[in-house]
Amino acid sequence: MPIPTKPKCVVLLSGGLDSATCLAIAKSLGFEPYAITVMYGQRHRVEIGAAKAVANQIGVGEHKFVSVDLGQIGGSALTDDIDVPKDRDESTMVSNIPVTYVPARNTVMLAIALGYAEVLGAQDIFVGVNAVDYSGYPDCRPEFIQAFEKLANLATKAGVEGNPYRIHVPLIQLTKTEIIQRGMDLGVDYALTHSCYDPDPSGKPCGRCDSCQIRNKAFEALGRTDPSLAAFH
Repeated sequence: MPIPTKPKCVVLLSGGLDSATCLAIAKSLGFEPYAITVMYGQRHRVEIGAAKAVANQIGVGEHKFVSVDLGQIGGSALTDDIDVPKDRDESTMVSNIPVTYVPARNTVMLAIALGYAEVLGAQDIFVGVNAVDYSGYPDCRPEFIQAFEKLANLATKAGVEGNPYRIHVPLIQLTKTEIIQRGMDLGVDYALTHSCYDPDPSGKPCGRCDSCQIRNKAFEALGRTDPSLAAFH
């Protein structure tokens, strides 16, 4: 009697805290995850190595790397010669769309993940977007995800043939503290992850950008120190 196979899914894996947790959740739900990391011209490329480490720790069917240089477009502190904001308070972070927003990034990444899913024969795509601690990014909202899922099923051979895609966003309504707790429950090694927008050449987080501040406060709320900092002490 043949052994039943796990359904495949595609997980967008940046190497950050959220995507690592998302990968662990996908695996815990019984999927065989296929990770895809998009090298989009980000200045903080240390996260690429973090993505490799996370995929190895959690386990994936395959880990694919795709290059799309959004730095050629620019317009973001993450891809262009624009200063990353530092030392901002929470009210300032959410008051407007920050300069760390990368134009069309999640649209491009989800489109690439969709193509990979269609080739794999996977109907499920996981992405670790978050609408609570989302720093004002419009492409992390539920409305965007719903619209993209509709697009996916209009724009693909699988979709029009009656094999609809599902975009899973298990973190979208969780706080960063809740995300970390969920990941710890699933055994995620957060020492492997990287979230800083402006690390130094050694990869040490700046501790002052929006992403570092949100991450650090979440670990502190759990009575913990961010384990990714241990290597730099």
